[in-house]
Amino acid sequence: MTLVWNQITFLIYYPSKKQNIMDEKLKGKRITLIRMGDDPNPIKAGEQGTIRGEDGMGHIHVDWDNGRGLALIPGVDMYKIE
Repeated sequence: MTLVWNQITFLIYYPSKKQNIMDEKLKGKRITLIRMGDDPNPIKAGEQGTIRGEDGMGHIHVDWDNGRGLALIPGVDMYKIE
């Protein structure tokens, strides 16, 4: 879609719902949490999970063994990828 406003052209991109924006280079690897930063309901230190992938912002999405699904933020959270 293209919009024109005051002689400025804006391109608006709508990604397809089928498009996978998750980087899968880490997919399937195991991860152990050492410390979670500023989360109001953090995962406990020592918990393990399986990586689903990394999004465009660098967040590592994890399916934790305790049943939760919560992303880690590199530089904020401490973890070990096995």
